[in-house]
Amino acid sequence: MNKTFNYIRRSTVSVPVGNIPLGSEWPVRVQSMTNTATDDVLASAAQCQRIAYAGADYVRLTAQGVKQAESIGDISRLLRAKECNIPLIADIHFNPQAAITAAAICEGVRINPGNFVDPARSFKQLDYTPEQYQAELDRIREALVPFIAVCREHGTAVRLGVNHGSLSDRIMSRYGNTAAGMVESVMEFLRVFVSEQFFNVVISMKASNVVVMVEAVRRLVHAMDQEDMHFPLHLGVTEAGFGEDGRIKSAVGIGALMAEGLGDTIRVSLSEEPEMEVPVARKLVDYISQRQGQPVIEGDYCQGYDPLCPGRRSTVEVAGTVGGNLQPMVIASYRPDQLEGETLQPDLYYSADGLIDGMHRFLVPFSYWKGERNVCPLLTIGEWDRCPDTPLRFLQLPAATPMSRLEFLKGRNDTVLVITPTVHNIPGEQQAFTHALDQAGILCPVIVRNTYSDSSNEWLQVKAGADLGAVLLNRRADGIWLEAPSSYSGGEVVRIAFAILQAARQRISKTEFISCPGCGRTMFDLQTTVQRVQQATAHLTHLKIGVMGCIVNGPGEMADADYGYVGAAAGHISLYKGKQCVEMNIPEQDAIDRLIDLIKQGGDWREP
Repeated sequence: MNKTFNYIRRSTVSVPVGNIPLGSEWPVRVQSMTNTATDDVLASAAQCQRIAYAGADYVRLTAQGVKQAESIGDISRLLRAKECNIPLIADIHFNPQAAITAAAICEGVRINPGNFVDPARSFKQLDYTPEQYQAELDRIREALVPFIAVCREHGTAVRLGVNHGSLSDRIMSRYGNTAAGMVESVMEFLRVFVSEQFFNVVISMKASNVVVMVEAVRRLVHAMDQEDMHFPLHLGVTEAGFGEDGRIKSAVGIGALMAEGLGDTIRVSLSEEPEMEVPVARKLVDYISQRQGQPVIEGDYCQGYDPLCPGRRSTVEVAGTVGGNLQPMVIASYRPDQLEGETLQPDLYYSADGLIDGMHRFLVPFSYWKGERNVCPLLTIGEWDRCPDTPLRFLQLPAATPMSRLEFLKGRNDTVLVITPTVHNIPGEQQAFTHALDQAGILCPVIVRNTYSDSSNEWLQVKAGADLGAVLLNRRADGIWLEAPSSYSGGEVVRIAFAILQAARQRISKTEFISCPGCGRTMFDLQTTVQRVQQATAHLTHLKIGVMGCIVNGPGEMADADYGYVGAAAGHISLYKGKQCVEMNIPEQDAIDRLIDLIKQGGDWREP
């Protein structure tokens, strides 16, 4: 089967993780991570149990040192005594000895190639001769070989987890803060594992920037294919955030990759209680897995398309409104009065019954169109010949429409295509259609119109995020039109549409918050703090603000934020402007006011 637009799992080796193996022979596994202090054995065991009962396959716990790694053993014994056999994975940063200790205790150990051997990232530019760089690689091997030996002895799985926010200065100096740098960071480690004939390895490539995360995973798969490696993948968007935005951001990134058959285990990282992550991840897995065995979508990429890092589809700009280099459009099936008081408003209001006003731009069915200013007709192919010339018209087509019926669109610069799905694999079919347009020389802009029947907010966020996100991340659409049942308010649906565009970095409409999910390293009450920071800064739509529980990934992820709020010690916060820490160890009760002062000093504050 042609796998270009069809859901076919990538073939991988199987990796046993306790009693639950993963890989392409098995269902996509779901996991979460505790946010309790690992030394609090009773609290951690109770939370592991809640995560397991929520439906997770694995639980990860932080182990800052040997003591915490040993505590995971105590947690395991408590869980097994309660007949909870969920595999436990130790999360290690900066401490090879803790990893070795954990490898004899846990079913899995996550190590970070960015800091397993290299010191904490300091953004220093380092220069190496070829001999010096090779010496660094030899140092990695020397640290890994004893760890691999213990993992082999105890049947322990390894996750090599690369974070965009914690690439080493050595990698940064040679590759920059790029997806290519993330790939090389993990490939250095993989080559050692392969040379040692140890294959119980899973890989993750995470970033808070969804575009970087998706590109990094794709480039990793390409690099592994070049070296005949077939390790399973763990997918996740790190620091995805809180509530609706966190769910949508995760659905966009994870969903786009799963649509390509990638991913053998996933985590939806939310700044909430960890058991809340599991149902979201389950929904995502269930929804995309249903594409297996569906009718085949024929087609291939158009000439010049780069599937690793797609450029925007080349389209004509129509009436200065949509297409070309303009930001993607949002259409909503609501009247302006149904969105009254909402901050976010669509570019076009669709009026199915032809009712309009003179103050807003409308789209109406052709049967109601009378040539009014600021009103555009929505046509079917059968209505095309009856429509007089107009600067902007919308032609709605099923995504299964053959190109032979669309020859009349060649060379037109007045028509926008509205594409509706006909199969369950919505993004596959819609993308195949846009590639067929390009192959046929039809450069009309495309709006994807997706309608969902779900009454559950979380289901709508997951489905719409995964479907529309895949099309947007691959730069195949010039706009989106999201429709949901009447039980949703217009504001909810429009907000979700804009959140999907923002997650795909296609259109920024609100403050971008980068917040970690929390773990045993977190230095403050993360959930409350995230909400307080959002309340204070949500009107700063031109900024990216990070809220990070500790310094492990904080400074790195801050590199993608304009300002950062990072846990420094218990009850104390450090504030960042870009990569630079500008205030250290501020009492937590003063930190938000000081953050506002810092934004004002930087000239970036705007009154609400």
